[in-house]
Amino acid sequence: MKNVQINGQRLWDSLMEMAQHGATEKGGVCRLALTDIDKAARDLFVDWCKDAGCTVSVDKMGNIFARRPGRDNTLPPVVMGSHIDSQPTGGKFDGIYGVLAGLEVIRSLNDMNYETNAPIEVSAWTNEEGSRFAPAMVASGVFAKVFDLDYGLSRADVDGKTMGEELQRIGYAGDEEVGGREFTAFFEVHIEQGPILENEEKTIGVVTDAQGQRWYEITLTGQEAHAGPTPLPTRRDALLGAARIVDVVNRIGMDHQPNACATVGMMQIHPNSRNVIPGKVFLTVDFRHPNADILKDMNDELEVEAKKIADKIGLEMDFEEIWYSPPVAFDKNCVDAVRNAAEQAGYPHRDIVSGAGHDACYINRVAPTGMLFVPCENGISHNEEENATPGDITAGCQVLLQAVIERANSVGTAE
Repeated sequence: MKNVQINGQRLWDSLMEMAQHGATEKGGVCRLALTDIDKAARDLFVDWCKDAGCTVSVDKMGNIFARRPGRDNTLPPVVMGSHIDSQPTGGKFDGIYGVLAGLEVIRSLNDMNYETNAPIEVSAWTNEEGSRFAPAMVASGVFAKVFDLDYGLSRADVDGKTMGEELQRIGYAGDEEVGGREFTAFFEVHIEQGPILENEEKTIGVVTDAQGQRWYEITLTGQEAHAGPTPLPTRRDALLGAARIVDVVNRIGMDHQPNACATVGMMQIHPNSRNVIPGKVFLTVDFRHPNADILKDMNDELEVEAKKIADKIGLEMDFEEIWYSPPVAFDKNCVDAVRNAAEQAGYPHRDIVSGAGHDACYINRVAPTGMLFVPCENGISHNEEENATPGDITAGCQVLLQAVIERANSVGTAE
């Protein structure tokens, strides 16, 4: 297998060309799910897949699957993939690296006329980021039966446009049913989105587990009033309540170190006028931890403390947990395939737990799944400054190739 090599330059060039779709002035990308820019990127990916001899299918959530035949096409495929959409101020590698690395595996196998026993597929999952349509990973979640199809298609953005409507508009409302596809294995390669690999000078992160996540939406309603004549003791200031909840969120995260993460990432203030006491505030909370029990404790404390804050100021509160993704342990055989591939390729590696959610976390519920990470500069991601080196990008794809070959040839009648 050492003679089977990917074309790192071609992969890098593909990443740079794809980065033109949604390119920002600071060198990142803004490619929100199901926008015209996302459509253009999808079209390019599909064209590249067809040029590589793949047959392409699209399901009702807009998930794309491109298949390269194997020696025995009755066997379930080994699938690679990630997502095309980005954050509003995203980088050139988050998600799309896993999609184009999968395509590069297929291109390289074509170059060498290498036939795997099971078919090989590359997939692109819709709306992984959750930045336009919440929750995140919704289309892979529908695939894994975490959500039903109606729920997925009805997710709406801030303007009230639903995923179903936008899929129809851009031409990616496929005919294929969502889910029910059997996979021999699924692999996702991704930038780490953290500093561990770079700090320890490791090229490959062998992902064994992923943190659990809880997402909340909180709306506090008080009373708008004039900023001058209204005495402080009588105010029902929704923003004051929100500020105190932000502080509590941070304290809960700090109290559950070293692994907890706690973030308020979005806030909307009404009426948002400089001389009016805010009467309504909407905010989001994101909790993460690899231990489900600790994540539950964080949840319970937030509910209690938020209610105390609202009651003290005289605010009405709508507190809703909109998404829970439990901690994930990836498939042992897939984890071993990644670790063995890194060792065979001679790359320094370490086991690692993912702090972020990925489509692989949901696919793991319905298929044997593995992940691998490569370093990103200073651990920065979800940022236009996100960066990775061509060498590390090539290394991750090489490990992906070898792991995929191992799993694809471990089933059926391969010698």
